[in-house]
Amino acid sequence: MKTKFTLLFLIVTFFSFAQTARIKGIVLDENNQPVENVNISFQGNQTATNANGFYILTIPSNVKSNLKFSHLSLKTAVISIELKPNEDYEFNIVLKNNVEQIGEVVITNNRRKRVEGVTTISPRTVRLIPGANAGVENILKTLPGVYSNNELSTQYAVRGGNYDENLVYVNEIEVYRPFLVRSGQQEGLSFTNTDLVQNIDFSAGGFQAKYGDKLSSVLDITYRRPTKFGASLEASYLGGSLAVETASKDQKWTSITGFRYRDNSLLVNSQETETNFRPRFMDIQSYVTFTPSTKWQFSFLGNVSQNKYDYRPLTKQTNFGTLNEPIALLVFYEGQEKDRYNTLFGAFKTTYTVNDNFNLKFIFSGYHTTEQEYFDILAQYRLGEVDSNLGSDTFGDVNFSQAIGSQLTHARNDLDAVITNTEIKGFHKKNDNQIEWGLKYTRESIRDRLREWEVIDSAGFSLNNPILDLPANDQPYNPYVGPLVPYSNVRAINYVNINRVSGYAQWNRRSKWGNHDVFTNIGIRGHQWQVTGGKSQMTISPRAQFALKPDWDIDMLFRISGGLYHQPPFYRELRDSLGMVRPNVKAQQSVHMVLGNDFSFKMWERPFKLVSELYYKSLTDVNPYTLDNVRIRYEAENNAKAYAQGLDLRLNGEFVPGTESWLSFGYLKTEENIDNKGFIARPTDQRLKFGILFQDYIPNIPACKMYLNLVYNTGLPGGSPSYADPYDYQLRLRDYRRADLGFSYVFTDRARAKEEGHWLKKFKDLSLGLEIFNLFNNQNAITNTWVRDVYTKSQYGVPNYLTTRVFSFKLNVKL
Repeated sequence: MKTKFTLLFLIVTFFSFAQTARIKGIVLDENNQPVENVNISFQGNQTATNANGFYILTIPSNVKSNLKFSHLSLKTAVISIELKPNEDYEFNIVLKNNVEQIGEVVITNNRRKRVEGVTTISPRTVRLIPGANAGVENILKTLPGVYSNNELSTQYAVRGGNYDENLVYVNEIEVYRPFLVRSGQQEGLSFTNTDLVQNIDFSAGGFQAKYGDKLSSVLDITYRRPTKFGASLEASYLGGSLAVETASKDQKWTSITGFRYRDNSLLVNSQETETNFRPRFMDIQSYVTFTPSTKWQFSFLGNVSQNKYDYRPLTKQTNFGTLNEPIALLVFYEGQEKDRYNTLFGAFKTTYTVNDNFNLKFIFSGYHTTEQEYFDILAQYRLGEVDSNLGSDTFGDVNFSQAIGSQLTHARNDLDAVITNTEIKGFHKKNDNQIEWGLKYTRESIRDRLREWEVIDSAGFSLNNPILDLPANDQPYNPYVGPLVPYSNVRAINYVNINRVSGYAQWNRRSKWGNHDVFTNIGIRGHQWQVTGGKSQMTISPRAQFALKPDWDIDMLFRISGGLYHQPPFYRELRDSLGMVRPNVKAQQSVHMVLGNDFSFKMWERPFKLVSELYYKSLTDVNPYTLDNVRIRYEAENNAKAYAQGLDLRLNGEFVPGTESWLSFGYLKTEENIDNKGFIARPTDQRLKFGILFQDYIPNIPACKMYLNLVYNTGLPGGSPSYADPYDYQLRLRDYRRADLGFSYVFTDRARAKEEGHWLKKFKDLSLGLEIFNLFNNQNAITNTWVRDVYTKSQYGVPNYLTTRVFSFKLNVKL
């Protein structure tokens, strides 16, 4: 053992004295504006400038190096430079114009991400496209294979999975979402702050072994490192954000900090329920880096979030039924709901560059959430006929009540969770081979108190719990002599600790097959965990990706990926519908197979790309669940098997010169077999999906721009009565149709830089816009409220509608 440590020390010491230096700086155009995507190369080493025009490149020392600066629309420049060992040299260059730039969103062709089947999204697109919950998730919902039927939520389902099956990383650090949220309007802010983002990568399946143990997707986000002082401001009727970025003169210290505030009352007040609503969602994030030398880099990512949800419903009227027989549900409320979601997150990351072909990363992170869900709400309702006579003074009112009932809901739920991670990663490169590996220890400590019950009274008679074996209740014809119990009653106190050890290793290679390029990735993951009171369990997950780039006249790439994917249970998956924790729940298992094709071509002399993927997933040891709004309740049993299959198509390109837009189509079929009863649709079986993201501008007034975000999804299975057997109720909600439209006038940006002395010269970007949410005022339902007519024994599923058409103004400022 001592010999091994001595050998490792000698190897690290030898590599530490590798003779390299680093050059960095900013690339500007003739208007002194930073230029993005400039390629800087020296022999086999290369890099590209970020959104701020900043670049860093490691080159050999004591050697005269010829650096090449190239860009599609600027003249190429070559400089010669010789640096001393470990020297950190700053070089800023101005590239001359070659052709006129149009600006806006530029389509990039990143070969590595194309090979891996990763979708890259421009952060600028994320900030521009309108949406009730504008941000990264808002754009993801326009992609094929990504499904959602709730504009108030940032949650999304991918290819038949649920909201808990998606991995999210920021700077290689896994982030988490709150545990107790049950409706979209409670969520507030997602973790990702778009003002801080540099890169956004998304994979909808068949991803590599270096990513964690989830079944559906990976969202990989990188925050940027600023190169100079800057600030940005966004304000609208839905809230605002402020971001400030700084950098020291020697570029060793950088920081970027963002503050966000969100007020959902504009959207929630557009719903049918009249409320006194006081949302207070806010957070602050900061990303700080320190680079003392070319060998070491230290960074810290921190987040403090406080979401307060105070909700006092007053009245609600929902009209449904048919034109000939319109029906309305009129509800009067008493009581209120007070929810709190406070989170603290911090992560330290250290990168040690041993040499150009070997680096190590050390990551330490902690996440702490305290959540409370308190409510006492009494709902008294009338179900009756609606006056449909246009000439009547009571048109639209309920004239005759068929049934009178009430519902009392109560909750005192508290949760306190602490999650800590310690991780080491390594990267090795030799010729065309790359090896990546990692080892991670995670400890999860959860303290949970669940106290909630529901009492339902229909026409003066209390309804018993339908899953309990109680005497028949046929009131009012015969008196009921059984015990009085709530319609539902959940009580539990759980103290749970989970220890996890996971790791991965993967090999990448680029090779030739004749004149064709071949890309190979083969990897394996392992995950061992143990829950308090349970047994130790372990999974092994092999994964692989193969891509072929034929040497053809047309630009086409073929890709196949897949493997064995596991999802060891998180706390939510261990807790059953009665709140009890079952520590021996096994990991859900899925075999992925994805066939993909990328076809890049020119149309109208502009670049386009068609991405097609055919996928199939076979799932075993499935943990069945029910989905109510965004709340997932698991059975905490591995008593089902399932499958998901489908086709995703996406055509993106410059439909309008200088802007990127795309059209998406997705077909999905996913079913499950619970306890061998036969296959039925899973809760996320959303068969068809169409999405459009479109950007345009007025040719004669290019500063006037338009952004359209349109989504159509067929209805989800759901809306069944509480405790209903899914084999008895295979109902579907109505189709989800939504279009959000935005207009903006750009006073100044990089493409419209003002001359010296102009009052707009101090701004990098300044725009003012109008946003129209739910442009066509579609009525989208998220769930059903089931009311009962005790006389006819009929039950009515009354849709709970989401938001209606809403207008908002938006101001964007960047210094």
